[in-house]
Amino acid sequence: MYTETQNDITRLVVRTAQLLLAYGAESELIEEISQRLGKALGLASVELSLSSNSLVLTSLVHGRCITTTRRIRDHGLNMMIVCELQRICILAEKGIYGADEVRRRLARITPRTYPAKLVVFMIGLSCGSFCHLFGGDIAASVITFIASAIGMAVRLSLAKGHFNPLVNFAVTAFITTMVAQSGYLIPLTQTPKIAMAACVLMLVPGFPLINAISDMVKGHMGVGISRWAYASLLTLASVIGISIAMQLGGLFL
Repeated sequence: MYTETQNDITRLVVRTAQLLLAYGAESELIEEISQRLGKALGLASVELSLSSNSLVLTSLVHGRCITTTRRIRDHGLNMMIVCELQRICILAEKGIYGADEVRRRLARITPRTYPAKLVVFMIGLSCGSFCHLFGGDIAASVITFIASAIGMAVRLSLAKGHFNPLVNFAVTAFITTMVAQSGYLIPLTQTPKIAMAACVLMLVPGFPLINAISDMVKGHMGVGISRWAYASLLTLASVIGISIAMQLGGLFL
């Protein structure tokens, strides 16, 4: 394999790994896809070292190594991107895609999201449903729906403005809890506590925590611990927002 070809393929593989890590894939999957794609395109082997905000990749062909590093900027969870990258890898393994087609497909990858209005409605509906499942009455479920929908709208607006995620979670938790406290201020429901608990469930960083545990169990301790710490910080930010709202509302658990 010519040096230029090895360089090009290495760039394709490291770009794939970079996208996988940036959009929330677990470490084991990143290594697997990178190695499979590299071998499908003609590399003898691919070695990958991951951290929370960077990666180092080395490709080997005929005893010649090329090492490159990339910095990672978190773009949030997006399984559509992860699935698309897996699809590209599978098609390359089957011989349908060569290096040129992989390059074109990677260049066309853009994150796709659901409409904001649909997300706000579904988050409100899911939190309201949790409230009902936890034993809340109809009024509490309605309050939960309204509070979580407003909170999600605020969260999306802050995310669109590129605010720090910690600030985003704290402000969202504060506003959501303030709205949910209406169940105490206005005697509409017999289960106001359940409404307050259910409305902030949208802020639980479930997927980062699952990825963190998965990484640590599979031996990727560094990435796993960093993801766990980040998820813990998001949880702490939410708790701060909830606590301030409850202090202002005169409520204490």
